[in-house]
Amino acid sequence: MALRNVEHYGNSILRKKCETINKFDDLDKLINDMFDTMYEENGIGLAANQIGVDLQLFIVDISDIDEEGESIHVFTNAEIINSEGDSWLNEGCLSVPGVRLDVKRPSIVTLKYQDRNGDAFTKKFDGLLARVIQHEVDHLNGNLIIDRVSKADKIGIGKDLKSIKENSLRTMESRKTSAL
Repeated sequence: MALRNVEHYGNSILRKKCETINKFDDLDKLINDMFDTMYEENGIGLAANQIGVDLQLFIVDISDIDEEGESIHVFTNAEIINSEGDSWLNEGCLSVPGVRLDVKRPSIVTLKYQDRNGDAFTKKFDGLLARVIQHEVDHLNGNLIIDRVSKADKIGIGKDLKSIKENSLRTMESRKTSAL
């Protein structure tokens, strides 16, 4: 198991739709690395593209917050097929560090997905788990929390976004240089 680098706003992998998973045999190491990385970063959800991997895969662990029911999940090839209600919550994102925004999302979602073994499910989720699922599905489709807020809210965090993007680009350049 290993920690992976979390990609930040400005990295193009965060803006593309991730590739469908067709082969499930070799996911265990990646999933373990994702959990290690998410815990190290104090997150409750992490999508594969947030660590630079172009796959339709995300993980969730809300066990520290919500002790009811199942709280640790692995989702692949997830698609929201229905949603109901609305709720607002202040969200953060590991790929947009230091930024928190009030985001409106449906309060209940029906998700069609596969688990880490490729078994297919369709389930309804609500509460915090529904919100985290939507946040991570957004990542897999190339969207960030900043795409879910008003133009005025985006302008309000413009300096932060510029700084995050500049740091992200410097980090990517540094990784390229050290790889040579």
